[in-house]
Amino acid sequence: MPPLASRRAERGARAECRGRAAEDAACAALTAEGWSILARRRRTEAGEIDLIAERAGLLAFIEVKARASLAAAAAALSPRQRRRLVAAAEIVLAAEPGWGRAGVRFDVIVVDAGGNLRRISDAFRCGD
Repeated sequence: MPPLASRRAERGARAECRGRAAEDAACAALTAEGWSILARRRRTEAGEIDLIAERAGLLAFIEVKARASLAAAAAALSPRQRRRLVAAAEIVLAAEPGWGRAGVRFDVIVVDAGGNLRRISDAFRCGD
């Protein structure tokens, strides 16, 4: 059996691969619905935002969660992660003052092991 550190690294690599595949699927679904992808994996001092998309001036900060089931993926967004996303969004909006003229929202796209996805629009608000 490989050492613990090696098994952790392998699990991490698999999770990274699943996460990127889920983000690819989310981008394809959003684009098919008329959204423009403005950023992927946007890094800020507060953390990373998986996707930032815009349609008709409405800006969506999107967290993508991939798990074995859609329910497990939906339950995976913690209050701490929500606070981090809000803080990161504030940094992005300060850097991109022209974005979000028609409003801003936070969406979550959940992806299951079979590649099925569901978008939870306006999943939470800044004060949640």
